[in-house]
Amino acid sequence: MKKTYLTLVFIAVLVLSGCLNTKSSVEEEKANDGVTESGSAVEIEVLGMASSEDDLNIVRDQLEKNGFTVKLNIQPDYGSFTSQKEAGNYDIAHSSWTTVTGNPDYAVRALFKTDGANSIMSDEEVDKLIDQASTETPEEFASTYQALEQRLVFDKAYIAPLYNSFKAQGVNKEVLNEETVRLAKSRAVAWETIDFNDSSKRESTPLVTQQAIGALTSLDPIKGNDGSINTLNTNMYVRLVNLTDDDVVTSDGSLSLNHVIAEGNAAYYFLLRDDINFAKITDGAAEDTGERVGADDVIFSLKRASTADSVPDHRTYSLHEHIEDAELVTDVAELESAKQSIGEGTIKEALEQDLDVKISELVADKNDANNQEGKYQVVKVTTSKPFPQVLNYLAHQSAGIVSKKQVESINTYDVASFDPTKDVPYGDQNTVTEGGQYDNHLYASGPYILNSKNDYEATFLKNPAYMPGTEYEANISTVTVRFIQDPDSALSALRNGEIHLFNGVPETKYDVVESDEKLFLQKNDSNAVAYLLFNTKNREVSDSENLRKAILHSINQDEIISFYQNNKKKATSTVSPLVDTGNELKADPAKVKEYLKKYREEK
Repeated sequence: MKKTYLTLVFIAVLVLSGCLNTKSSVEEEKANDGVTESGSAVEIEVLGMASSEDDLNIVRDQLEKNGFTVKLNIQPDYGSFTSQKEAGNYDIAHSSWTTVTGNPDYAVRALFKTDGANSIMSDEEVDKLIDQASTETPEEFASTYQALEQRLVFDKAYIAPLYNSFKAQGVNKEVLNEETVRLAKSRAVAWETIDFNDSSKRESTPLVTQQAIGALTSLDPIKGNDGSINTLNTNMYVRLVNLTDDDVVTSDGSLSLNHVIAEGNAAYYFLLRDDINFAKITDGAAEDTGERVGADDVIFSLKRASTADSVPDHRTYSLHEHIEDAELVTDVAELESAKQSIGEGTIKEALEQDLDVKISELVADKNDANNQEGKYQVVKVTTSKPFPQVLNYLAHQSAGIVSKKQVESINTYDVASFDPTKDVPYGDQNTVTEGGQYDNHLYASGPYILNSKNDYEATFLKNPAYMPGTEYEANISTVTVRFIQDPDSALSALRNGEIHLFNGVPETKYDVVESDEKLFLQKNDSNAVAYLLFNTKNREVSDSENLRKAILHSINQDEIISFYQNNKKKATSTVSPLVDTGNELKADPAKVKEYLKKYREEK
C-alpha cells in the first residue's frame, strides 16, 4: 500500500512540474508549431522511390516534429518517380547526385544552372557563380563555390541537403579475384579489369552483377545521364580520357595514348591509339565490324555532344556546351610550335612521352594510322573560354565515342519533327529488348557491347576488337547485369551466389557483408550526395522562400547519420565531397518557427 501511494505522489509531481507530457499535449505542441492562420497545419508532399523509404520516413518524422503534416508519395521505381516528378506532384522530391567526373562544375551545372539538363530552377546569381568557378583553378574556386552554396542552400533554399554517402560494394571472393575489382571514387565500375580466381572460366562463365534500374534511358551516350545507363554506357563506349580511382585524369585505358593542355588552357590535344575497332551484334554474338575508332568518330561524337539540337531530348548538352570546336590536326609543325600549359616543352614532346615510336607523320584517314610506324592521328579540342575542367567532362560516359557512320545511318529522322511513336533513334532500348522490336543496331567502341535485355537482366559481350593483346583487353567474355531494385534482395543474391558483385551495399548492411566469409567489402569515399529538391512551379513552396527555409531547418543530419550507424557524412550541397566550403546545415527549431511565422504573414 505504501509503495502504491509513493508512486502516485511521484506521478503527480511530474505532472505538476511539467516533466511528463501526455500524448495529446505533445501532438498539440507539434500542431501549433506549423499551423497557418486558418488553423490548419502546413501540408508537405514528399516524393521518393521505395528504395529510399528509410530516408523518406526520417524526413517525414523530422517535419512532423516541427509541426508539418506530411504526405509521402512513394513510387515503386525510377520510371514512375520521374512521371510523378514531371507532373509536379510533390513539394519536395528525394534526389541524389554522384559527381562521376570528379570535378565540382559537374556537381552543379546540370542540376542548378538555368536550362541545365536536370535543372528545374533559374537564378541569375547561381548561373553567374557556376560560370565563374568553371574558369578558376582549385586554388581559386573554393570561395566561389562557398558563395554558390550559400545562395543555393541558405539564402534561397532551393535544396535541403541530407548526407554524403560512402561508396561500397560486396565482392564474392570465392569466385572473383578481389584484387582485379576496382572501386573508384567517381567513375562507374570498370568491368574489363575483373577476373575470376580460376581464369579458365573466362569464356564459359559470365560475370554477374546488378543495378537497381531496368528501364534504360538511352544507349546513346549523350541522351542519358542517370543510374540506369551510367555504368552500362561507360563500359560500352571508349572516351578520350579516363579517371583514375582517385579522380585524376589519365589517358590509361582510353582512346588516347597521351593528352596535353596547351598554353592558355583553351586548347587540348589528344594522340589517338590505333588498336580499337567498333563491335556489333550478329546472331547473338559480338563481332568485329572492321571499322576502326578514329578521329572522324571523335570529332563527330564531340560536336553532337556540344550541339543542343543534335538529337531530340539531349540530356548532357550542359556538360559539353563549353566545347567550341573539335578538329583533326595534320600538320606536325603545329605540335612543334605550340607550348604546354603546365611545365616546359612543346605539345609534340608531351604527346610523345613514353611512346615506343615517336610521331613521324599525322594522317587524316583513320585507316592509315599505324602507331608502330609512327603514323598517328591527333584531335584538338578547343573551348570557348579557358576551362581546365573540360578534361573531366571528356572522361564522362556522355563523351563516349560513337560510330559516325552507324549513328548517321540510324538517325535519319528530322530532329525538329521527331516522333517517338514512329522514329527509332540510335540507342533506343527497345531495339535491344527481347521480343518483336529487337533489332540491335549498336556499335560499341568500348570493351563490351549490349547483346539483349529483358525485364530481368541485360547481357553484354566482350568486344573482340578492343585493345586486343594489351593490359586493357577485357578478361571475361560475358557480363550479365541483373535488375534488382531492392538493396536487401541484391544483398541476398550476393550471399546466395546468384550475383558476384553488388555495387551499392547499404551502410546499414556493411556488417552483414563483413561477417560473411565468402564476401569482401570494398569501401571508399564517394561524391554521392542525397538531398531534397523543392518544386519550383505551382506549389506554395515554389513561391515562398520562407516556407522552404522552414523545411530546410527542420532537417537534422545528425539523426540521419546516427540511423545509418555513422556510415554517412554531413553534406551541405552536391559540392561538399569535392570542395571544403566551411558551410554547414544545422537543425534549428527556432528558425523553423521564425520562417513559418513569416510564411503565415505572406498569406
